[in-house]
Amino acid sequence: MALSPTTPRPRLRLPTETDFHSPLHDDRVVARIGVWLGACLSLCFLTGLVSHYQQHPVGWLPLGPDPAWGYRVTQGLHILTGTAILPLLLAKLYSVYPRLFAPAVRSLGYLLEKLSIAVLIASTSFQLITGLMNIAQWYPWGFGFTGAHHAVAWLAIGGLLVHIAVKLPIIRRALTAPLRDGHAPTPRSGRDLDGATRRGFLFAVATATGGIVLLTAGQTFYPLRRLALLAPRRPDVGPQGLPINRTALAAGVTAGLTGAAWRLELNGPTGTRSLSHADLAAMSQHRVELPIACVEGWSAQAAWTGVRIRDLMRSVGGDDRSAVRVESLERSGGYRVTTLPAAFAADPRTLLATGLKGEALHLDHGYPARLIAPNRPGVLQTKWIHRLTVITQGTA
Repeated sequence: MALSPTTPRPRLRLPTETDFHSPLHDDRVVARIGVWLGACLSLCFLTGLVSHYQQHPVGWLPLGPDPAWGYRVTQGLHILTGTAILPLLLAKLYSVYPRLFAPAVRSLGYLLEKLSIAVLIASTSFQLITGLMNIAQWYPWGFGFTGAHHAVAWLAIGGLLVHIAVKLPIIRRALTAPLRDGHAPTPRSGRDLDGATRRGFLFAVATATGGIVLLTAGQTFYPLRRLALLAPRRPDVGPQGLPINRTALAAGVTAGLTGAAWRLELNGPTGTRSLSHADLAAMSQHRVELPIACVEGWSAQAAWTGVRIRDLMRSVGGDDRSAVRVESLERSGGYRVTTLPAAFAADPRTLLATGLKGEALHLDHGYPARLIAPNRPGVLQTKWIHRLTVITQGTA
């Protein structure tokens, strides 16, 4: 019906908290989802630190080769908890969004709460978006992923801690309160419909989160590999039944570079050696069962054969205190040259691998020689190696 000229027109206004009547916009719902989200964020942060310092070692945090499966577990948890954060964050934003329309500033504590929420949402969104892009190996930005991901992780955990500190009294009160309202049931149904709705919503959020995790976990938890519908890799799919991220073609490594003319150059305090395929095959061969674990979260156990790195080091004057610089035939890339710390280089399980599962390495797996070491990120398990240089304590 058209309004008459004398009828006052309704004024547009911003909504207030009282305009939202859903029982889901309730402290009891917000607090419970917040606990789940905080637990995932904390575990994701801690395992992310392990991943970062594995790739960028620091003296005050010695991360060694034991346990051999350590990085496989921590990075798998990092990706799974990061995956779980997405539905939990969306659910928490839905349950709390009416408060976005509250007055801008009420008190200093209120201002800190709003700032912590802004930092937490922005940093977590950045981590999720760039993390998914990293898994897809798509880098449209101009900054280094690992450095930015590490720095923003501190912002996220800082925002979380400030938010908890400001809201702790409300969180405690909300967690101890039952989800039902405590008033008389509705006459028509005889049930507390609001309480049932809250419980149903929390169950739906938990189910969705668990489902996403279940459909991703198979990329590192072998029994669930056939359910890994949301994972970018399955642990049993790829050349020689093992996944790869970077093919030889993408790395610019051709069969001509790895053929009969290929030589492994060893440099150390006592001189330089040049080893052919036949020379390596004539040396003492060893077999190890070690996982290959990628920063993207997938991992797989495999049997590797080759020559111990420590034997190669000793042949040119290295010892158990020596690190090793490892150089690939790759034409470019941030991990074309890596450093193997002394603790890893001296470990008897660390090999210059030439075989996988009883066969010669596939070219995409690093033929003619690659590094395999326990408890080490896949990006540092350098493929297509052509030079090893011993780094003594005086030259490190």
